[in-house]
Order: sequence, then structure tokens, then C-alpha cells
Amino acid sequence: MIFEHKSVLLMETVDSLNVKPDGIYVDGTLGGGGHAYEVSRRLGEKGRLIGIDQDADAIAAATERLLPFKDKVTIVRSNYKNIREVLFNLGIEKVDGIYLDLGVSSYQLDTADRGFSYREDAPLDMRMDQRNDKTAADIVNGYSEMELYRIIRDYGFAKNIAKHIVREREIHPIETTLQLAEIIRGAIPAKIRAEGGHPAKRTFQAIRIELNHELDVLNDSIDTMIDLLNPGGRLSIITFHSLEDRIVKTSLAGFARGCTCPPDFPVCVCGKMPDIRLVNKKPILPSAQ
Repeated sequence: MIFEHKSVLLMETVDSLNVKPDGIYVDGTLGGGGHAYEVSRRLGEKGRLIGIDQDADAIAAATERLLPFKDKVTIVRSNYKNIREVLFNLGIEKVDGIYLDLGVSSYQLDTADRGFSYREDAPLDMRMDQRNDKTAADIVNGYSEMELYRIIRDYGFAKNIAKHIVREREIHPIETTLQLAEIIRGAIPAKIRAEGGHPAKRTFQAIRIELNHELDVLNDSIDTMIDLLNPGGRLSIITFHSLEDRIVKTSLAGFARGCTCPPDFPVCVCGKMPDIRLVNKKPILPSAQ
């Protein structure tokens, strides 16, 4: 299957980086290389792009897509949580821009045997990095009912879904995506199922996020990425999930705040200055296009 992925917020993201022709930029979630292609196109001879991704399929696709810029582009198979180590190994101390496109790609969803989709029957996998031993099946069959509830509790009928999963796996292991999707469907009242989209969508998303530690990685990496920016450097993050969005908004607001004195102090005594300035106070939303 060809790795085709239309980049969300392509121009909005790349424009927000304020790309300097001789700057150094990091794509922390390289994917098919859509954003990276546009950034590379704006770089001059001395410019450089470092692309990081943990998915072997993405690495292969982006390598081919970025061939016209091979002298400017370095691609590393890793997780963006290791960004400091990746840059250190390349002899780079600071960069002029970092961007992330969080979540799962359309290629990963459409490749049935990756196990991300509830619409195709496949082993319950969902690993973004296939070098990892643990899969979604290990979570579904190994987590306690309370642990299952914890990861899907932000969605409706979480307790009932967790209960149905545990009940079914006592009869036989849950090994495929359609098995799990059918169990989730059975845990949600028919009237509710008829009102919205596929009932398994959010549970699959929650399991994928848990398996790949997506929220932990994001939460632990923002301060590192800010520290790696040159003065005037830019950080741009595309979020899709409400919890991702909250982490980014809270973290950036904290770094932009400066003074941490209690609000009832008449004057600042901590002397803390803001680490960053928010270029956009509100999130940039996609256009209809």
C-alpha cells in the first residue's frame, strides 16, 4: 500500500514556523513527510531539517518523498521524546523550529494488519513502533477491569465497556480488532449506537494512546523542546484529542506566564521571567478546505 497522507493544517503549520532559509528545523512526527517537504522547500543551501519518526513504514515513505532535498534532510528512527539525544548525536545544540503532528496517520488506519482500525479484521496490534513487544492485545487481555475503565473513562459507558471486555476474555482471549469492536458495540445501548458514529472509535483511540504512551511522551517533552529552541525559535503542535490539547495549552501557558508569586502579593518577589511568548493566544483552527 502506498503511504498517502494529506497533511492537516499544512500551510498554517509551516507558516507558523517562520522558516529561515539557513535555519535548523525538527519534524518530531515525520509521517509521510508532507509538512517536512514544505519546510524543506523553503530552506536554502545551509538550511537543515531533522525528521524523527518511530514507524518504519513512515521512515521509508518520507525518505522517498524527501529525496529532492536529501542534502538538507536527516531522518532518524526514534521517538520525539528522545529529541535532545537525537540532536546531540548530530552535533546540534539548538534549533530554530520544532513541530509535531500528533496522533495516528491515515496510512496506519488504512493498513489493516497494523491493527489500528475497528473496521477491518486484524490482530490487535496498534504499535506505532513495531520494535516494541507490547501490543493492544496485551492491554485488552491483561489490564484489570479498573485499569481498562481508567483509560476509557472520559468516554460514555466506560464502566460497561470494561465489564464486557473482562467478561468476554474469560471465555476466550480477545485477539482481533473486529472481536473487540463487537464487544464494545454490545456494551452500548442500541439507541445510543444509532445516534452517533462507530461506537468503538473512542475506545480504540484510548487503547492506542495508552499503548504508545502518547500523552506521557507529550507531557514530558514540551519543556525539552522549548529548551532546544534558539531565541526567536518556534514550536508548533497539531492536536486532535482533547487531552492532547489540554496538555499543550496548559504547558505553553505556564511557560509564557513568568511570575509565580501568589496573586495577593502586592509586588513580584520571585523575579521569574516568561520563557516563551505565545505567538497565537488562541489555537489556529483548520479552514473548511
